[in-house]
Amino acid sequence: MIIGIPGEIKQHEYRVSLTPAGAADLVRDGHVVLVEIGAGTGSGFDDTMYLQAGAEVCGREDLFGRSELIAKVKEPLTEEFKFFREGQALFTYLHLAPNAPLLEFLLECKITAIGYETLERDGALPLLTPMSEVAGRMAPLMGAFYLHKQDGGAGILPCGVPGVKGARALILGAGVVGTNAARICTGLGMDTTVLNRSVDRLQVLEEIYSGRLKTLVLNGQILHDEIAAADLVIGAVLVPGGRTPLLISREMLRTMKRGSVLVDVSIDQGGCAETSRPTTHDNPIYLEEGVVHYTVANMPGAYPRTSTLALTNATLPYIRKLAKLGIDGALERDPALAGAVNTRGGAIVHRALADAMQKR
Repeated sequence: MIIGIPGEIKQHEYRVSLTPAGAADLVRDGHVVLVEIGAGTGSGFDDTMYLQAGAEVCGREDLFGRSELIAKVKEPLTEEFKFFREGQALFTYLHLAPNAPLLEFLLECKITAIGYETLERDGALPLLTPMSEVAGRMAPLMGAFYLHKQDGGAGILPCGVPGVKGARALILGAGVVGTNAARICTGLGMDTTVLNRSVDRLQVLEEIYSGRLKTLVLNGQILHDEIAAADLVIGAVLVPGGRTPLLISREMLRTMKRGSVLVDVSIDQGGCAETSRPTTHDNPIYLEEGVVHYTVANMPGAYPRTSTLALTNATLPYIRKLAKLGIDGALERDPALAGAVNTRGGAIVHRALADAMQKR
């Protein structure tokens, strides 16, 4: 199979979908790997490293024109649509529920679009997990930074000092993002509370942190009470393939302290707050109702070396399977891959995505 690894063009996106070591594995398997010129530079992998791994380094048009499978990090932007051809396969983070233009393009071009974030195995999301771990650990650090006064924050040192309380952190969701956020919040010394609908996940956190954080069942009244007391709120909820539920209304936001910070990690899937809208690393925040919003849609892109290595560790076995068996064969033999398909043959085939489109 011919596998294409294009450079990412999203603003301040420095990750690449395959390391040179991953390329070498695919070449040893007998496949052709095409890497766009400069694709790995932002992650510390120059073109020479890919050439030494046996890959071909080429221009964008050549790469898209020859490739049967395109492996990316982020969803294609409008500027990239013209490079695809009908019937190609795409393997990447898609986040289609809030992105109607991309969905329409994939359907029109009959692309087999397989989402990293919708691949489920044994109840877990193995291709979303590494980036969720990065984003979850980043969220408290970004929130802690933007609590400083210069950008509208309350001027609270998150860890406090002797005789002065630190910040109160509220984490919405106890999945991978929430669990990793809890680790950093408690490590920074913040008074941390985690809300989640499933008691099972809360029990796990209780066992891990042994009283160093508080856990509560997520419902409307508890959320209303807790959000009003928080200095930092981290949105860490997820519906695989679907739109993130709106938990925080504008009215609820108005009850938050002036200068508090909302880090909405779920912004890729639409965000969990009514006031959330995607931002970029060069302009990451805005103020709404006196609350600092950090809503960068590609948070792990800020740490591309770590993120690229972690992503390749997770995705490479699936890329090898797709290449070895062919797209049709891999989807027939691997239920997890088949379940990750969002669009195929001009139709939506993922149930959560189809449900989200019906609710629009």
